[in-house]
Amino acid sequence: MTGTEHLAPHEVQGFAAVAARLSDAIGSVVLGKPEVVRLALTALFAQGHVLLEDVPGVGKTTLARAVAATVKGQWRRIQFTPDLLPADVSGVTIFNQASRGFEFHPGPVFANIVIADEINRASPKTQSALLEVMEERTVTVDGVRHPVPQPFLVVATQNPVEMDGTYRLPEAQLDRFLVKLSVGYPDEAVEVEVLRGATLRSPDALEPVTDTTTVAEMVRMARRVHIAEPLYAYAVRLASATRTHPQVRVGVSPRGVIALTRAACAYALIDGRGWIMPEDLKRLTEPVFAHRLLLTPDAQMRGLTAAQVLAETVASVPVPLPSGQLAANGT
Repeated sequence: MTGTEHLAPHEVQGFAAVAARLSDAIGSVVLGKPEVVRLALTALFAQGHVLLEDVPGVGKTTLARAVAATVKGQWRRIQFTPDLLPADVSGVTIFNQASRGFEFHPGPVFANIVIADEINRASPKTQSALLEVMEERTVTVDGVRHPVPQPFLVVATQNPVEMDGTYRLPEAQLDRFLVKLSVGYPDEAVEVEVLRGATLRSPDALEPVTDTTTVAEMVRMARRVHIAEPLYAYAVRLASATRTHPQVRVGVSPRGVIALTRAACAYALIDGRGWIMPEDLKRLTEPVFAHRLLLTPDAQMRGLTAAQVLAETVASVPVPLPSGQLAANGT
């Protein structure tokens, strides 16, 4: 997960400075949601993908477009609809009569940042077009593999599955997303500010803060963040607690544990640290783990949420201390 060479202080400071500029730029159009912005940037630097789920009109697409606008690179937006076909996402091979051969015409997924808007309005077959590229960063069409540009980030938005005209994302696809976030309604003061400058604050007006080459270097830096040995065990225990919880049918997989540690490394660097703390893992448990849990029918009937179950599991796992001992949560 992490390299043996620790990050130098100037590298950590440089990383945090770029992350702060990105956060400020995105925060200028996504008002009052600094933690959501930070988590979205965490996914970018951890080389993961972001799923934004919330009701229409709270700024999901604005956040996705703002992330794309602040990084100088290729970005594409795909509006998912019921009649969208897999080839409309990945691309298609067409016979060229002039050259008497087949040519591949890449789809909109061939970009550094792909905004998959209202992803759960498309059919499951079309949704699955993203499965391979989100995991392997390649697209296979007619047996030929085509790599996508690097770095590669999918920022998908979806409406709650209870709304009309939506198709639930399969568990295998949910697992491809590093974090699942909810923008939420703004408070009164922020909403008034939005109304005052509704026509002025647009992602289209944002200038790029950095480029894809710098982001790729920051991704490599995140892999070198120091993780103390007890924290590896702590991350595994957090996942194991979900697997044995009586209200959980399917707990977090090993892939989920890897995602948690990767996210914690980027999260720590954004905070200006070259090492992670137990608090990083605890803070990221809900956005990284919640969409990976399947609750029992009994838990669903009782109205329990994955966030509530995770709060219980986190509270039940002792936190490792620097001395190597374990301390109960909250002590």
